[in-house]
Amino acid sequence: MLRLIWLPECRRATRGCTIHMLHHGKQFTNLGAFQSLHIVMLGLDSAGKTTVLYRLKFNEFVNTVPTIGFNTEKIRLGGAGASRGISCHFWDVGGQEKLRPLWKPYSRCTDGIVYVVDSVDAERLEEARTELHKITRSAENQGTPLLVIANKQDLPRALDVGEIEKQLALSELPPSTPFHVQPSCAIIGEGLEEGMDKLYEMIADSVSKFLM
Repeated sequence: MLRLIWLPECRRATRGCTIHMLHHGKQFTNLGAFQSLHIVMLGLDSAGKTTVLYRLKFNEFVNTVPTIGFNTEKIRLGGAGASRGISCHFWDVGGQEKLRPLWKPYSRCTDGIVYVVDSVDAERLEEARTELHKITRSAENQGTPLLVIANKQDLPRALDVGEIEKQLALSELPPSTPFHVQPSCAIIGEGLEEGMDKLYEMIADSVSKFLM
């Protein structure tokens, strides 16, 4: 029987940054100087979410099992790009159909959404699109930066970024929702650092626009 312990409280880091900066009258410079970003990781079962999570944490491949409930990790991002050294609190929520009702409360007030898709499993992309649009159209999530990880790009028949974007109908997302599709192979980590850099930049840009 699935037993849920607790749900993350609504603590959007960008809100905390905004309050801090308005109080001190300072211009935005670096989100990482304030607190951990709250990032939720979603996607259908077997897309590779947990593999992405532990590749980011340990920079190595970790054998995983299907997530029943959620995994949570605090990770200080590596790499050499914009997100280097940024602290993130990741919530990796199970993708099985019976667990998807949990996606909404776990993504509530998050700073960013990472949505992992299996680039080879074309037959399930319609299902992935439906679930993604349910989350992004939620009033609480409109405007939340979205990083789509097009996983398993190392495999034959993997769809390219353009086709993934088309199949997920990303052009139909709410106009206020910035997004980026990042080709990736989570097993070896290819593309993940670039994707996190882009997500960080979108979050920072959202804060800057809020302060204008």
